[in-house]
Amino acid sequence: MMKRRAFIALLGGAAAVWPFVVRAQQTAMPVVGFLHSASPGPFASAVVAFRQGLSETGFTEGQNVAIEYRWAEGQYDRLPALAADLVRRQVTVIAAIAGNAPAQAAKAATTSIPIVFVSGGDPVSAGLIASLNRPGGNVTGVSWIATVLVPKQLELLRRLARNPAVIGALVNPSYPDHDFQARELQEAGAALGQKINVVWAATEHDIDTAVVSLVQQGAGALMVANDPFFVSRRDQIVALAARHTIPTMYFSREFTAAGGLLSYGASLIDATRQGGIYTGKILKGAKPADLPVWQPTKFELVINLKTAKALGLEVPDQLLALADEVIE
Repeated sequence: MMKRRAFIALLGGAAAVWPFVVRAQQTAMPVVGFLHSASPGPFASAVVAFRQGLSETGFTEGQNVAIEYRWAEGQYDRLPALAADLVRRQVTVIAAIAGNAPAQAAKAATTSIPIVFVSGGDPVSAGLIASLNRPGGNVTGVSWIATVLVPKQLELLRRLARNPAVIGALVNPSYPDHDFQARELQEAGAALGQKINVVWAATEHDIDTAVVSLVQQGAGALMVANDPFFVSRRDQIVALAARHTIPTMYFSREFTAAGGLLSYGASLIDATRQGGIYTGKILKGAKPADLPVWQPTKFELVINLKTAKALGLEVPDQLLALADEVIE
């Protein structure tokens, strides 16, 4: 009789506890896997922007969402292992930031976990999605397709650098789209009758060597190809351009804010914030296949007048009138 009473009491206790266990499981905090191709220091503002996007959809890190950060530190070959680790941890969503490579690594690692990319590369040609309007599958995101801006960047640089005979182009051979970038630069140059000399740099030391090589080749200006690694080395590149008095066009305002001459492109901060918004929407139940890829409608021209003066360049009034921001 005592054993039967003990068993009934045990059942009663389990019944009382069970609803709380279920409720705890139902309200378990979702986890976002944040997969980035570069280093945390130079991209601190991008992390802030991503969190802001999440907060705009009702999610605050540490309160109702957790974020697992994985940084490839500019070593693109590390991305597959980092993506696989996030999949093993069964994160709710993977935010793949800075280039197509993080999203490609994530897509290769999972067909079920939703993936939100933020990239300047073309996600269709990279095989990430079927189309911008109908991504399909488990991938969507933000594309500020940078390569389509190369002809405009080259035109603006030529106007400010007084049509140099040779323009150098800095490209990272480790960047997955490097062949495409080099081809776009050469084609844009050919359309304007402009000679383009491409030099390659995958490390800090390579950047020094590449810029010196361009100077020796007689390059009168420089284009820096879109690459998160170059963003992380922006202080070094800007300092080299100043030291060798070479007018340089960059793809984002992060460079001009650091002292670069001019930049033309979409806002990396806005793009990353939008990636946070898309991640939040998926956490709320939206399916990647139903979210068209977001693209910016505004591209900003930023000119650093202080740098222009140091290089002995007079910025034409027409170019100043086109600028969205002038740093003095």
